[in-house]
Formats: sequence, C-alpha cells, structure tokens
Amino acid sequence: MRLIPSLAALFPLLTLLGACVGPGERTSAPAPAPTPRPAPRPIAPAPPAPVAPEWRDRATTPGNWFYRTEPTGSVALFGSSPTTPQLALRCDRATSRIVIMRMGAGQGAMTLRTSYGAVLWPTTSVAAPQPQVQTVRAASDVTLDQIAYSRGKFAVEVQGLTPLILPAWAEVARVIEDCRG
Repeated sequence: MRLIPSLAALFPLLTLLGACVGPGERTSAPAPAPTPRPAPRPIAPAPPAPVAPEWRDRATTPGNWFYRTEPTGSVALFGSSPTTPQLALRCDRATSRIVIMRMGAGQGAMTLRTSYGAVLWPTTSVAAPQPQVQTVRAASDVTLDQIAYSRGKFAVEVQGLTPLILPAWAEVARVIEDCRG
C-alpha cells in the first residue's frame, strides 16, 4: 500500500484548500483631507428705509397753520411761526382771488396733490421782499375745496424746493370761505 499519494492526486485538494483562506490584508486608502469651511460672511447692515414714494405715506412737514385777518382779506400761513412761513394762502376780497405763495426760489408750475388727485398751476416768481413762487386762482376754483377737504393732508410741490406735506386744517377752509363770502 502506498501511503503517500502522488502530487497529481493532491493538486485538487490543495486548490480547494487555498480557496478556504480569507483574503489578504487590505490597505485602506488614506482618509480625505478635511475641506476647510469658508469663513462666515459678515452680516451687512440693513439698508436705510426708503423714502415713501407716495406723498400720502410721508409725514407732514413740521409746523402749524396761523390765521389772521388783513384789511384786504385774510391769510393762512404755514410754518414754524407766522413771521417765517413756508406757504401762505391769501384772500384778496376785492377780486375774489386766492394767492398761494410758496416761499423760496423755485421755478415752474406748482403741483397741488390732494386725496382727490393732482393739479398743475402756472406760477410767477417774485423776488421781494423774499423769494417766492406764487399762483393766483379764483376763489370759486373747485381745487380749493379739494385742498380744504382733502383726507387729512395735501401736498404742494415746486421744482427746486422741498415738497411740503401740509395738514388740511380749518385755517385753509376759512381763507377760502372768506374770499367767497
């Protein structure tokens, strides 16, 4: 009897024995380098609040209305005091006309904005005693009623001057009625 098998007979057994061995040691790939985080962006300051584009949304111009009678009629003055008005409505009773004067060296038409709409009135410039732009209207002009009864305020704009947002107080209506009476 032969106890040592031939190598040819052992070959299939050795092949199967090799298949039973687990895989060799694996080398893992190097870990990826951590990606740097971007620095946090600084928070930009909030932009300033935009100026309200609609005249109705703007605050009224600081000041008060002052009323007084004159020998030729009456006048309503708007400003910080009656001696330094920014706007005046003057009644000339003899002609039943109302003169609206915007103090300052402006030019072009005067735009009046009320809750009823806007109108453009032609103006003339006057240099003395102080520069001003003025328009003259008949006391019966419907727009004067719209100014007096505008919802809380009205605006007066003249090119080259700061727009005025004025409260529609009783002084304005009083001058208009004085001129019609």
